[in-house]
Amino acid sequence: MNLIKDIEHYDFLNTASKIAGEVGVELYIVGGFVRDIFLKRQKDEIDFLIVGKENNFVEKFAEKLNVNNINIYKNFGTAQFMFNDLKLEFVNSRKESYNKESRNPKVINGTFEEDIARRDFTINTLAVSLNQNNFGELIDTYNGLQDIENKIIKTPLNPNETFDDDPLRIMRAFRFAATLGFDVDEKIIEAARLNKERLKIVSQERITDEFLKILSSSKPSIGLKLLQKSEVMSVVFPQISKLEGVEQRKDFHHKEVFLHTCTVVDNISENTEDVWLRFAALVHDIAKPQTKKFVEGTGWTFHGHEEIGARMMNQIFHNLKLPLSKLNYIKKLVRLHLRPIALAKDEVTDSAIRRFIVEADEDLNDLITLCRADITSKNPQKVSKYLANYDRVMKKVLEVQEKDKLRAFQSPVRGEEIMKVCNLKPSKKVGEIKKVIEEAILDGIIANDYDEAYDYLLKIKDKFLENT
Repeated sequence: MNLIKDIEHYDFLNTASKIAGEVGVELYIVGGFVRDIFLKRQKDEIDFLIVGKENNFVEKFAEKLNVNNINIYKNFGTAQFMFNDLKLEFVNSRKESYNKESRNPKVINGTFEEDIARRDFTINTLAVSLNQNNFGELIDTYNGLQDIENKIIKTPLNPNETFDDDPLRIMRAFRFAATLGFDVDEKIIEAARLNKERLKIVSQERITDEFLKILSSSKPSIGLKLLQKSEVMSVVFPQISKLEGVEQRKDFHHKEVFLHTCTVVDNISENTEDVWLRFAALVHDIAKPQTKKFVEGTGWTFHGHEEIGARMMNQIFHNLKLPLSKLNYIKKLVRLHLRPIALAKDEVTDSAIRRFIVEADEDLNDLITLCRADITSKNPQKVSKYLANYDRVMKKVLEVQEKDKLRAFQSPVRGEEIMKVCNLKPSKKVGEIKKVIEEAILDGIIANDYDEAYDYLLKIKDKFLENT
């Protein structure tokens, strides 16, 4: 098969071919670029494989393209530069051997065949020749094209050997399955199970990066279910792995929390590409296993799981090395995810709505998006009822916001003025007085208005100054 028609609009490839001939090396395009031709996916980088003696191909090629900024990594035999919004990467053909204690291989020069064999999955072993005698010819050593057509992830070699050498490829296998919507060869799942403990030699940052890529895919449940099925989840995110399991007592059963969570994540992914909102969906019920209790006549309860789940986030963020800038956001959504449904009742007061608005603050819309995604009933009437409840809550929110202008709530009387009126220095007592004024506004005792807040300060200040 010749792919000239697929690559002919990349004019600079003819230049690359000519220079390769001049310096006496073989040149191929390999990996994702070739794979994505058949998947009809947008391509923004090209990987070149150079086979041959020590050469200056990259420098000559860059010079011909009028590119001055080249990154060359001689220790790794790689180089890269940008051209026409494309990232061009170059690697010399290599053969790798691995030490059991590290995923960093010992690299020596290798043949084309040895280099292709070391690649992770068959869909990434496809190569296109840029050599003048067979320019554009597809080289498919491991039936990668057939596996693309069959939508399946396989390894070119025994997956046990592939994962033992580089255990991060376990995560990559499930990530490709999720991002491409492919199945995974059963041999890969079994090899992942056997080698899951090997992931402990991989840096947490690399594992977390792959995990977040799974969460960023169009249907994250594909990757999440593969992680769970292979038992890899118990290593990379044990708190999620513990969500699996159904128990039944008498006529009461509780929803399988892991599968429910997968559905919630898929639901929210249809409405947002924000990986952190998706992460909140993943962990919203994370404390259900330890709060699960069977109450006679009522059934299963999970009292307090939202608060305990929020508290668990500190350790989870530490373990996964997640950015702390996102910690409070996730904690807030987990802590508040049950609150809106409780506010759907007709008798809910403006005060309760005010408190909810202030607590949710700028993340109110994200919280409601999470709550809507949390509806996983198969009963259309129940779904309609729950969605209507959230619509009712948001209607109340908008009404109270309009009335009280609480979008950026804080006491109209600021700390500096409290200190002046009460003759106080900066202290805890200033914060306490300010808090009482804010509580009075939230409870509807006074309006969110400067004059009323100032009069209220004059009214309550003596009580705070008695023991000063």
